[in-house]
Amino acid sequence: MVRNLKARGLSGELAAEFVGTMILILFGCGVVAQVVAGGIGDHDSIAWAWGLGVTLGVYVASRISGAHLNPAVTIALAVFQGFSWRKVAPYALAQTAGAFVAALLVRWNYTEVLHAKDPGLTIKTQGVFSTLPGNGTLPVSDWGAFRDQVIGTAILALLIFAITDLRNTAPAANLAPLIVGFAVVGIGMAWGTNAGYAINPARDFGPRLASWLTGYDTAFTDQYGYPYWWIPIVAPVVGALIGAAIYKYAVARFLPGDELETVPAPAKDAA
Repeated sequence: MVRNLKARGLSGELAAEFVGTMILILFGCGVVAQVVAGGIGDHDSIAWAWGLGVTLGVYVASRISGAHLNPAVTIALAVFQGFSWRKVAPYALAQTAGAFVAALLVRWNYTEVLHAKDPGLTIKTQGVFSTLPGNGTLPVSDWGAFRDQVIGTAILALLIFAITDLRNTAPAANLAPLIVGFAVVGIGMAWGTNAGYAINPARDFGPRLASWLTGYDTAFTDQYGYPYWWIPIVAPVVGALIGAAIYKYAVARFLPGDELETVPAPAKDAA
């Protein structure tokens, strides 16, 4: 009986991660499609919609799963906050699946304008779904993009750990998701040039796979013809670990209390 209850608990957490990440990508990829293919909006609208997508996705999932919505965050929580390692792979798969399904919906809904803007479904509109070095147009190398993703995700993880640490000045009245969303808006506005601020392996790989399956033959390469898909997977994980470590050892250890307390707390008791 206990084992069955645990299984149902994990199933609920995975469903929440799936739906929360799906909400994130519906807003994120949706706004990029509107700007790139439809010609409505600009960089600022992209940054704000991604931030709102994060906020709303977190509100959807936080009570059940902790609303990681990002495999890099999940791994950082496992390393530094005791999140169950047995849940890391299932969480990452649920997050990626949610991103994949959301990207398919965006691809379907914007079929007409995408084909009108880019009949060959080329790198011209690939950025609707996944990231590229220099956003596909600027002179940024793959390794420059790798560096950028490490830094950007380190900032994200550091801020998430700070915002959700109850021993610090955590936002009151369930405002933490909103503040995390603002952090993503800021990262988009300040760190979007070199690699499109994927800062989330699920956010990039799920939509990249969806675009490849629906006609984007070069989805896994960059504008230089080199395999690029792995960079928005590996670099965010490295960055999240660095950012979480900076917070733990440069800030958290000087706060009152022996251990980090977070809100919303990642579900650990069903492990």
